[in-house]
Amino acid sequence: MATIVHEFDNTFEDPQKRPPLVVGDHSFHTVTEAVCRINESPTAPALWWIIFVGGVALLANLGAMIAYLFFTGVGVWGLNNPVGWGFDITNFVFWVGIGHAGTLISAVLFLFRQKWRTGINRFAEAMTIFAVICALLFPGIHVGRVWLAFYLFPLPNQMGMWPQFRSPLLWDVFAVGTYFTVSLLFWYTGMVPDLATLRDRAKTKIAQIGYGIFALGWNGSARHWHRYERAYLILAALSTPLVLSVHSVVSFDFATSQLPGWHTTIFPPYFVAGAIFSGMAMVITLAVPARVIYNVKDIITLHHLDVMNKCILATGSMVGFAYITEFFVAWYSGNNYEWFTFKNRQMGPYWWSYWIMFTCNVIIPQIYWFKWARTNIPLMFVISLLVNVGMWFERFVIIVTSLHADFLPGAWDTYSPTWVEYLTLAGSFGLFFTFFALFLRFLPIIAIAEVKGVMPRKHAHGHGHGGDGHGHLEAAR
Repeated sequence: MATIVHEFDNTFEDPQKRPPLVVGDHSFHTVTEAVCRINESPTAPALWWIIFVGGVALLANLGAMIAYLFFTGVGVWGLNNPVGWGFDITNFVFWVGIGHAGTLISAVLFLFRQKWRTGINRFAEAMTIFAVICALLFPGIHVGRVWLAFYLFPLPNQMGMWPQFRSPLLWDVFAVGTYFTVSLLFWYTGMVPDLATLRDRAKTKIAQIGYGIFALGWNGSARHWHRYERAYLILAALSTPLVLSVHSVVSFDFATSQLPGWHTTIFPPYFVAGAIFSGMAMVITLAVPARVIYNVKDIITLHHLDVMNKCILATGSMVGFAYITEFFVAWYSGNNYEWFTFKNRQMGPYWWSYWIMFTCNVIIPQIYWFKWARTNIPLMFVISLLVNVGMWFERFVIIVTSLHADFLPGAWDTYSPTWVEYLTLAGSFGLFFTFFALFLRFLPIIAIAEVKGVMPRKHAHGHGHGGDGHGHLEAAR
């Protein structure tokens, strides 16, 4: 590690020389070996078993909480008359935001030819899929009568009822559903060459059949590479507008209302910046342990983490600017209800949640102005956790502090979450980490073909391709 830090520092000091995206004496063959051995190993590391078993336990708890909710009713939550949304929609907006960094890193940076994305894009894409699955869970269960959720879709029914297309809640269904579909296709398409590599290296019949089905007959021919790259480019172009549109639509749940604290035009860009902010932090949270567990520090380098931390600093500053702008607009508008709502956030009964949010999202990330902080592994891991804590509290502050004290003081009430809501929140993390652990075990966690495309050519052919099927791409380039 000391050698890597030293090399990183020397390269980074020279402004005329780009930091290497793959460090160490790697060839095409050794990159294939480093990534494939993770899936080919007959046993998993002890830490993987801790993540997987813990995730499954929390997932079982999630199933129990949802069953209890269905059989008992939403009265098991702490909702009341003014606070009709609590942990349910807070968790929904939080998980949708987590998934945004995946599309940004994969699609937007791909279109802008940012090659540093190659080491971490597979993590980010997988995280997007699993986070959106967690997010889609909450709109379905928060309606109470979940068996009537099909009314959200424009399907003919015997009641003659149709969705209310003027409702932002319905826009969420289509926006998040589209986001999930396109992101899943983009993630899967990018894995096809790597799945073919695992198919060709498989030692068991089950692995050959499994990887072979999903490799779609890939043989590494020039025609396959041409069609693959064309499809990947089209999906990247389709995904890019979703980075802006999906969380903007989610913000319309609030911005199109008349409630003080919600009725503001800053919400769409503010929500998008916050989503990318939290998503980048989650990528750091996942990548830092994985690069140690599977010894892929040469491929997911300190340079990758440094650039990610710069993105966290930039988006965190945007979020902080949005917080300040909200207060200025509330004061300058002269609207007493709006101004009271924002003062109530800082000094009201939920003051503690506001200051946790502000500290974690605005103050703590400012340490990333210093390079030593951006390249300190333990520090960046802790900060990434704190950022996600702060972003969860941001959603809580927006929803609860605006609902509990609205226009009429006689209607005010406080919201206290119940044990069911706490366990449901923990269970959503179980769902996420169960999927993520399975991804680490059975799918290539690094995009092998894309990493080879950014390697120094002087080392590229040192040991041959090892039969990994990527020769055509490199020859074409």
